[in-house]
Amino acid sequence: MAWLEITIQTDQGNVDRTAAVLTAAGFSELVIEDQQEFSDFLEQNRACWDYIDEKLQKQLQGLSRIRLYLEDTDTKSLDKLEALIAELGLTMQKASLAEENWEESWKDNYPPVELGKRLVILPYWLVDTYTGGRTPVILDPGLTFGTGSHPSTQMVIEAMEETVKAGDCCLDLGSGSGILSITALRLGAKQAVGVDIDPKAENMARENAAANGYGSEEFTALTGDVTADSALMAQLTGQYDLVLVNIVADVIIHLAPVLPRFLSEDSVLICSGILYSRLEDVQGALDRAGIDAVRVCAREDWRCIIAKRRIT
Repeated sequence: MAWLEITIQTDQGNVDRTAAVLTAAGFSELVIEDQQEFSDFLEQNRACWDYIDEKLQKQLQGLSRIRLYLEDTDTKSLDKLEALIAELGLTMQKASLAEENWEESWKDNYPPVELGKRLVILPYWLVDTYTGGRTPVILDPGLTFGTGSHPSTQMVIEAMEETVKAGDCCLDLGSGSGILSITALRLGAKQAVGVDIDPKAENMARENAAANGYGSEEFTALTGDVTADSALMAQLTGQYDLVLVNIVADVIIHLAPVLPRFLSEDSVLICSGILYSRLEDVQGALDRAGIDAVRVCAREDWRCIIAKRRIT
């Protein structure tokens, strides 16, 4: 099936009104590219990010437009859209797209990712065709953070390969797709507990664990904020051999005061998702919580801290 890509140029600050008019007219699947909306989203969600791709920011500079797609044979919808755009006093451009299986082409963006000496992050649709000798961590990527492609995740997994021992119990705070919990189990851990504030992440992590052959005896997925949810804290009783926190600097700093209760004198804490510019802030928070950095790993602009609880 061939498609037309329609690009509608809007005025700054007017993209929401235009999108509402299009939706009301039956054009509901819209792609909005608007610098102001992007800036507003970042400002409202500062706790969730430390780093924004400069290329993306430059691409959005001054932009305010809407894209949508129509089948190239749908002349009725095209005529309706052209009349609506003219009525709004806007302009639009049409571009033909080559025929492609869009439902499957997105999978090309998720090849196997080999990490460390033994592991490969493997999308579920490649399980039957993978012929390498590495231990697979099978995922349904793209829906929840954690595909193995980011330097922060890669550093954690490589550190885990050196750290995890047979029979370990692992706590994964900010578990996302469950990639780190599943990796711990693949490396020999006995049990893993993944915690995320997003309930969608809980379901996805549980499904990914099942795809790797792990049920409720090996993997537990929970939803909540360990710093504010006393009921959740009651479920996370005891100490863990390995605690993983792969999020962003501000969240790690926020979590630092509660981390020692999960750590014994032999436990290992691995924190990642830390920009170099925030490394000192995170180390300071860990130090105040009685946790000492043993080693800091670096990859591109990102840092990963391997740490231990201070014994007094």
